Amino acid sequence: MSDDATWVPAGVDTDQPSVARMYDYFLGGGHNFAADRHLADKVLEVIPAKDIARINRSFLRRAVRYLINEAGIRQFLDLGSGIPTVGNVHEIAQHENPDCTIVYVDNDPVAVAHGELMLQQNANATTILADLRHPKTVLGHDETLRLIDFREPTAVLMCAALHFVRDEEGPADIVAAYRDALCPDSALVMSHATHDDYPEDLARAAELYKDTKNPVTARAREQIIEFFAGFDLMPPGVVLLPLWRPDFGEIADPRRSLCYGGVGIKTI
Repeated sequence: MSDDATWVPAGVDTDQPSVARMYDYFLGGGHNFAADRHLADKVLEVIPAKDIARINRSFLRRAVRYLINEAGIRQFLDLGSGIPTVGNVHEIAQHENPDCTIVYVDNDPVAVAHGELMLQQNANATTILADLRHPKTVLGHDETLRLIDFREPTAVLMCAALHFVRDEEGPADIVAAYRDALCPDSALVMSHATHDDYPEDLARAAELYKDTKNPVTARAREQIIEFFAGFDLMPPGVVLLPLWRPDFGEIADPRRSLCYGGVGIKTI
């Protein structure tokens, strides 16, 4: 891990903690800085954030493999993707089918810069600097349209992303805008922080995230289910992440995930 920021885009304040770089730290990555680690360590005193990140990444892997092998989807739009470290969508998807195309979307210039470096030799994957809260910008971006044909089934991934959208920013309307751009047989994959089991711990963690540009809004299971309006939820529905189609022998305490997840298919 190094704080050498010579490759970081100009104008990026590495003294301002970034949720993308904190997540990278939780996953054991090396593209984070002292400010990120300092705040991340405070979060770890409150919630098992490393476990949560690992469990979320495992859910992402299972969901992507399910969509490729059982739903026949080959196009992925990963919103709020963060830094594409080991085990991210392009590695999972292209291992299953090399023809899969992936567009990563993040509003952190460091995450995008690292993604561009990683994907230089990958013609079927790209990363763009954009904010998921502005669907028209994301959907109409030249790189998005280069790799994704919205006349064909596409998966929109919102893993550990929508809880960084505040209620007053209209998260349901944002999800609906992406849904309306999709053709039938497309999919929505979502994981989302919840305060259902540990409201005090989540409140303390959310308070810490106020020091970033992306404060956390944890939501109840019923609220998260509502985001899947217009999609048919695949069994077992919206559940704590380790309970969504676990691989054989995969063991994790469901309540320790502090996140619900689900996969929906658009049928109309």
